[in-house]
Amino acid sequence: MTLKPRMTTSQGPHAPRSPKSLGSLSVSPLSLGGNVFGWTADEAESFAVLDAYVAGGGNFIDTADVYSAWVPGNKGGESETVIGNWLASRGNRSDVVIATKVGAHPDLKGLSAATIKTAVDDSLTRLRTDYIDLYYTHYDDESVEVGEFLTALDDLVRAGKVREIAASNISAQRLTESLAFSDREGLARYVALQPHYNLVSRDTYEGELADVAARNNVAAVPYYALASGFLTGKYRPGTLTDSARSGAAAKHLDTDRGLRVLRALDTVAAAHEAEVATVALAWLAARPTVAAPIASARTVEQLPALLAVGDLTLTDAELTLLNEASA
Repeated sequence: MTLKPRMTTSQGPHAPRSPKSLGSLSVSPLSLGGNVFGWTADEAESFAVLDAYVAGGGNFIDTADVYSAWVPGNKGGESETVIGNWLASRGNRSDVVIATKVGAHPDLKGLSAATIKTAVDDSLTRLRTDYIDLYYTHYDDESVEVGEFLTALDDLVRAGKVREIAASNISAQRLTESLAFSDREGLARYVALQPHYNLVSRDTYEGELADVAARNNVAAVPYYALASGFLTGKYRPGTLTDSARSGAAAKHLDTDRGLRVLRALDTVAAAHEAEVATVALAWLAARPTVAAPIASARTVEQLPALLAVGDLTLTDAELTLLNEASA
């Protein structure tokens, strides 16, 4: 299944967003989250979403070796396996940027050099490829010196198994330390950071961590960009939605911030005749350091609103409205 050509939802002279650079990688404005593959989307549904995402202009697919170990009967690696099967069946490996992560798989936790060496080979096998475009440390492991895991990651880059490296769930202090070590020793350097960041969750990233990223030219690729679906607008006071993520999303309905954000999103969406989700992603895409927010789709029908972020540019007044609502 393919998507119809996207309508431009921006108003005014703005052109659609150009691809962003993460080191040597060129990525589309939306990163497709692979956490649902092998969880709420089976292989056939996942293939349909992946096909439609690429047909709609996307090229940046995010997964992790731990996805989806939390599902009864799964052991981790299911998402990578689905993506690997899709890559093999479509023969399009060179057309897409694959990001995966190390450090949280139930059998391979932490960031020791030995763990990284084993985990990357396991991921490559499941992905059915001989290289990973962007390889994240999934969670910082403060029991390991930054020199150990950065040297191990640099070895992978030199061996051609990984093109660029990145960090997720890391403190400003450890990110600073990691970047300084790479610069001092001439090793591969983090080019991207994956923080928890969206309109109703700003505190984790904004401030010291964002400042470190900006000073060091590290791009942000936020996860939970739609707050587990809350920022799609389908969760409203007095409504229940049958979804595996409904509990995480609905908690924002109990906060003043969540309700203010929904009202502001509705206002901006109406002005552009756009989906609420598109506006939430466009706000994120406009934030300093952000290269491409991550959002997942369980069905093809959910994709157009996500892909439209590349065509929607918000006005300064609209950004101010959303900033104030989410403060």
